[in-house]
Amino acid sequence: MSGELSGFTVGVTADRRRDELTALLERRGARVVLAPALRIVPLADDTELRAATRACLDNPPDVLMANTGIGMRGWLEAAEGWGLAEPLRSVLSRAYIVSRGPKARGAIRAAGLHDEWSPASESCDEVIDHLRQRGVRGQLIAMQLHGERQPECTAALEAAGASVIEVPVYRWAAPTDPAPLHRLVDLIAGRLVDAVTFTSAPAVGALLRAAGPSTDAVLDAMRSDVLAACVGPVTAAPLRRHGVPVVSPNRARLGALVRTIVDELPQRAISVKVAGHLLTLRGHAAILDGELRPLAPAPMAVLRALASTPGRVMSRAALLRTLPRGADEHAVEMAVARLRAGLRTPGVVQTVVKRGYRLPVD
Repeated sequence: MSGELSGFTVGVTADRRRDELTALLERRGARVVLAPALRIVPLADDTELRAATRACLDNPPDVLMANTGIGMRGWLEAAEGWGLAEPLRSVLSRAYIVSRGPKARGAIRAAGLHDEWSPASESCDEVIDHLRQRGVRGQLIAMQLHGERQPECTAALEAAGASVIEVPVYRWAAPTDPAPLHRLVDLIAGRLVDAVTFTSAPAVGALLRAAGPSTDAVLDAMRSDVLAACVGPVTAAPLRRHGVPVVSPNRARLGALVRTIVDELPQRAISVKVAGHLLTLRGHAAILDGELRPLAPAPMAVLRALASTPGRVMSRAALLRTLPRGADEHAVEMAVARLRAGLRTPGVVQTVVKRGYRLPVD
């Protein structure tokens, strides 16, 4: 077997760092289904960003909320183009800077600025609580937005007596080609992927919107057979509100996210001793005595059904229910034949005359 994730299929919804995440997963043997849920696009009209920048220069903010690395870099690059980068850096250097996460902190420090505080959860709510406890009445807060407006955060700060300058740098947009995302929705609903990764909360919402009438099926799958892996608690929050159990690394890094998947997915595999062999079932493959045996969906469905009741005979009618609608008993026989051919080991799938098939467990 070539990697810890060999035999598993993982959906990737990221856009900006999709190549990096895909490479990390494939290096561990996973089959990756790439389906960006959203893309980041710069604002076509930078009038609002320029106005927000001017507002910060005319009335220097007491507090800067830096929400994302790409947003802070984009803001400073735009200011550079207008010849305002140095005045903006000078104004921001005098503010109390809060970075919502490590990427925002990296962008702040790369600009020669220093952040004072960062929340452990990387959530906007924790930032708001910190600022309210610190006291913001009468203060001006510059809030760098991350893709969409945050009216609840702005309202909470204004209710605490602050004034807020919203700084819009980019927006979220639908993927240029929505077909891969719709295909991923179908694969999740059909439980044909083992895990799906999310690196932003808006991507969760985009996938559920793309699901449309299949939303309940997608959520049901992620509540049971499909692992939902999120880069951090902020990303996980929308899924948790839907009752979906989520795994997240302690540190919001892609490498840590992949290690979390490596720790979790193999534990979900089913292993049985069959006819003197160790058989382990993974998403799209079986591992027989340590050798990976990739299988098509129909043979894999039959094997999974047989392994759910090892040693017991399953009739053709019972196995038929595991195959796509419209299949007949001949399709069961074909799936069993393909399963035996794929396993390449006689005696693992046993025919019981006039009754059906079984796995002869030790």
